[in-house]
Amino acid sequence: MDFSRYNAAEQAQIQAMVEQKQMKDFLKMYQNLVERCFNDCVSDFSSKAVSTKEQTCITRCFGKILGASERVGERFSELNQQMMMGQQQ
Repeated sequence: MDFSRYNAAEQAQIQAMVEQKQMKDFLKMYQNLVERCFNDCVSDFSSKAVSTKEQTCITRCFGKILGASERVGERFSELNQQMMMGQQQ
């Protein structure tokens, strides 16, 4: 996005808004991840301690979701790069 038409104060304000939105999106994604893995993996509330089975499940759950998210991000980057190359030609 080209912000050159804005003065320095406006650019800083836009940048702050973008960063705030990114943080909000990240926290929402993290909250959803925690909630999903908790609901899928934790079922025994008779002890304060997390069982080995629950810990293993949570670790796998986080790993799978973060791995998938990383791959989607990589693919998005690849497609964006292809689109940029196509526009330059």
